[in-house]
Amino acid sequence: MSEAIHSGTLFVVSAPSGAGKTSLVRALIESDSTVGVCISHTTRRQRDGEEDGINYHFIEDTAFRSMVDAGEFIEWAHVFEHLYGTSIHAANEVLDSGKHLILEIDWQGAAQISQRIPDTKTIFIFPPSLDSLRSRLESRAQDDDETVEKRMAAAFEELSHFEEFDYLIVNDEFDEALSELQDIVSGEGNQLTRAKRLPALNSLICDLLPQNTL
Repeated sequence: MSEAIHSGTLFVVSAPSGAGKTSLVRALIESDSTVGVCISHTTRRQRDGEEDGINYHFIEDTAFRSMVDAGEFIEWAHVFEHLYGTSIHAANEVLDSGKHLILEIDWQGAAQISQRIPDTKTIFIFPPSLDSLRSRLESRAQDDDETVEKRMAAAFEELSHFEEFDYLIVNDEFDEALSELQDIVSGEGNQLTRAKRLPALNSLICDLLPQNTL
């Protein structure tokens, strides 16, 4: 990442697959002109309805690994047998324009970015329950049963890292979760910090992660 002073703030949003982070981020961008995104690179197959250069930059594994070797990613990770990464150039373009940058990435990428850019604000989104998470994954109808099970298994890994994030949101009522996300980006989300949210989330976290003790 460039050492230059940027006008915007970098926000990272993570959540288990199916928790609704993509819909929330999309709604945030549509409602707030001060927020921008950069398009990630991935080696996964392009899905129906997706456009190269709009949803992702779809590239081959060898091209992706060449970018890794050249140090072109601010973060990258191996997720569900595919590679995903955010280029430094794309991130700098948004931040240098004066906009805030919001990235949807998993806990691995969030950890990489937080280490490199300490001023990054990190946000974790919880599903309201495991049943809700499974229902959302199944209703998307883009994955077979085996893939849904893999995503559910991976959800526990993602959820187990919630304590590494600055802010916590529960995506139960979409409009409420969106309002909370807007508050965080606007600098008014102090009530959503991890320390302030944990007491109220104790029961939910115990249901999602029975082995977890707060």
